[in-house]
Amino acid sequence: MDAITRMRCFIQVVDSNGFSAAAREMGRSKALVSKYVGELEDELGVRLLNRTTRQVSLTEVGEAYYKEAVEILQRIDDLQASVQSSHREVRGRLRVSAPRSMGDVMLNKPMMQFLVENPDVVLDLRLEDRFVDLVEEGFDVAIRVSQLDDSSLIARKIAPFKTVLCASPSAIEKYGAPRTPADLASRPCIIDTNYRFKQNWMFNEEGQRLSVTVKGPLEVNSAAAAREAALRGLGFLRTPLFFVAEDIEKGDLVALLEGSENDSLGIYAVYPHRRHLSGKVRAFVDFLANWYSSGKSDR
Repeated sequence: MDAITRMRCFIQVVDSNGFSAAAREMGRSKALVSKYVGELEDELGVRLLNRTTRQVSLTEVGEAYYKEAVEILQRIDDLQASVQSSHREVRGRLRVSAPRSMGDVMLNKPMMQFLVENPDVVLDLRLEDRFVDLVEEGFDVAIRVSQLDDSSLIARKIAPFKTVLCASPSAIEKYGAPRTPADLASRPCIIDTNYRFKQNWMFNEEGQRLSVTVKGPLEVNSAAAAREAALRGLGFLRTPLFFVAEDIEKGDLVALLEGSENDSLGIYAVYPHRRHLSGKVRAFVDFLANWYSSGKSDR
């Protein structure tokens, strides 16, 4: 049995949180998976996993080995995919991370259409509102809203990104519309804690960057909950325009201080510098860029 197969079994056990679940994922028997992991530990001369009747956990050396093994196998998989892509084949598992709110509203349609057009790709899509480490966690691509400052990453802008300050008509009537960004410091604001600046909202005013510290009745790591709070008149909300565009069009929310929004942000597809850009990654990024440039996102 080769070392790569043993390594894959070990990684699957860790990812699945146990031997039984790993065996089901791999289509092998639990006894065989356990045997392979045991052989790997014997070959290395160390214990990688702590085993109990209910669960398995990584030892200290196992945790270090797991991180390196994931990277090694990802390189092997990418190399195979890269060779396959030379024949214009797009195939294999594609691990993508994206913010939950963006995935639910903006990314689901193009990603599902990508799968329709590329049936040999298995999309492992993780929608979660946290900043993943692509290399450490083994992702091929992350979709991010940013002004990128990490030179270890390659990024391609796939779409513009606009934020909007908004509030319900009832909130505006009750608290008054802000005339400048600084007015928000004295008004109730709904804070989506997923965003980097949280209570410190950044605006442009007369060509200068301005930070306004805000507070209010709700701090929540959910764009959907923040939107609901704004619709119910609880305060002023700063959120992606795509998330509330229909509410603004219907008049349920009103856009405010539109000239003060930062227009330098974009939606980027980000991937590590040192990894092969496999056929599946190149095809995926190209597809997203073409989708938004062609206006399909408005349909």
